[in-house]
Amino acid sequence: MAKVDLTLGKKLKKYGAVDFNACYNCGTCTAVCALSTGTDSFPREMVRLSVTGQSEDIKASLKPWLCYYCGECTTYCPQEAKPGELMMSLRRYLIARYDWTGLSSIFYQNLTAYLVAFFLVIAAIAGVFLIGEFSHENLMHYGHYFEMIAVGSVFLVILLPNLIRMWYFTLLSQNVNAHIKHYWIALKNLLVHMFTQKRTLQCNDEKDNKIWWFEHFILVIGYLSLLFTTVFLNWFSTQSIIVIAMGYVFSAIIFVVTFDFILRRIKKRSAKTTFSHFTDWFFVIWLFLMGLSAFTVRLLIDLNMLESYFWVYFIHIIVLAQWALIIVPFGKWMHFLYRSFAMYFDKIIKLTTLS
Repeated sequence: MAKVDLTLGKKLKKYGAVDFNACYNCGTCTAVCALSTGTDSFPREMVRLSVTGQSEDIKASLKPWLCYYCGECTTYCPQEAKPGELMMSLRRYLIARYDWTGLSSIFYQNLTAYLVAFFLVIAAIAGVFLIGEFSHENLMHYGHYFEMIAVGSVFLVILLPNLIRMWYFTLLSQNVNAHIKHYWIALKNLLVHMFTQKRTLQCNDEKDNKIWWFEHFILVIGYLSLLFTTVFLNWFSTQSIIVIAMGYVFSAIIFVVTFDFILRRIKKRSAKTTFSHFTDWFFVIWLFLMGLSAFTVRLLIDLNMLESYFWVYFIHIIVLAQWALIIVPFGKWMHFLYRSFAMYFDKIIKLTTLS
């Protein structure tokens, strides 16, 4: 018999759930959800598991990740139980369950802790700059090494172990005896959904949803491309016209698209942006700042003005460090990674079931 967590409801509210206990299991949310099939119930099953405190079943489920949140379930819920917001809170809750460090749980539930972490990063970076023992050229040199070390360390120390935990919870502990060929065949699913997030288009065919998908698509491509250009091609130091042009384009894409995302959340244009957790705001604002600050630093370099405005590079390094050390491993960015792997694991499960 599964152990019931009587405090699950209170926990989920700290992760952003709203009024889900009002659900009386009518099934309207499943009826209107475009992702529901004869075997997959969205989001009704997750609502019931949450109401009854089945935390272990939730931890073992991929369904919160398979939902891309069109908002239809919340719009049509007769009890205003807001099942869409529950699904979003479950994704945050699962990030905390996967995270071996326990920091995701602290940050998602406590804004003060999140802010303290951000200020500690500022203090650390400011300390290095104020020591005064490094020239501007050396600071940029070590800043580039920091970018490479941060990316590699976060992946190896935090992201990879957490993905292994996700795999264990959702496949291994559920006795999914997948053959190695299933992992290989399903790999296409991982790559397709990681770079295109095409499942979003299944939610509905309205124009606003298509625009939202397209913006996410070019944002993912722009972000990954800027990461590659800045970290591996050393955009701030290169003299290659092609690399410089690429950096300008990709950083411009990031701050233009994220600026629109910020406006969407401010104006609450759709059900997707009606309810925002504070980590949602940090994610979109910091991504905007990263694109804008990177663009500005390179522009100052090309205008031979960076020495006079080196504080701009200081701000960029702070934004980058906060992004790499806090938002990526413990914030909303993880949705991108876990959702892609959820599609991968779901395909493996289906292939195993059919074999």
